[in-house]
Amino acid sequence: MYELLMLLFITVIVGGVIWAYIHFLNEKGERLKLINQGICPKCKQKSIVLLDQKGGGCSGTAFVEYKCQNCDYHDSFNIKGGSCGSGGCRV
Repeated sequence: MYELLMLLFITVIVGGVIWAYIHFLNEKGERLKLINQGICPKCKQKSIVLLDQKGGGCSGTAFVEYKCQNCDYHDSFNIKGGSCGSGGCRV
């Protein structure tokens, strides 16, 4: 009986952690969509600017940081880079 309760407890905990991580990624994606439109996710004004961008090469990921000039919102994202081909790097 103890083993069954322990297995159920672990299953609930692991399920909760997985759900929380998926929820976090969905919210992060929604914030990135707004930022790509130039809108701050916090104050909903068109005042977001690119603060810093560090690339990982032609096929790597880029680390970008955004900041709102209005409310001082700050966030960073890892964005998949472009692809390499005969025409060079494309985004």
